[in-house]
Amino acid sequence: MHIGKYSGCHQMPERSFFINGMQFPLCARCTGILAGYLVGVLLFVLKIFVPIELCLCFGLVMLGDWYMQYIDVLPSTNIRRFITGILCGIGYLQILIKIFYMVAKMV
Repeated sequence: MHIGKYSGCHQMPERSFFINGMQFPLCARCTGILAGYLVGVLLFVLKIFVPIELCLCFGLVMLGDWYMQYIDVLPSTNIRRFITGILCGIGYLQILIKIFYMVAKMV
């Protein structure tokens, strides 16, 4: 469980997945973000690049889900947290890849 604590994850049990009664070391949203990083790497290996506008939208979707939950307008579910986390992870990693490419071209 220390992985989540060191990564900044709150690890709230009601916002985490469980397998056989064991809580994931990360909450659903952080698990989704890490899964999104893996998908982002796979997309990079397959030479599939997401447009930067879509990457930004992916991040905004997660931010919107968090904000709606924060202001008690719409309660979020672990599945929604996981999905929006995946989208954000993909978008974030794709933006980092684009930045690395731009820096590499300058050198």
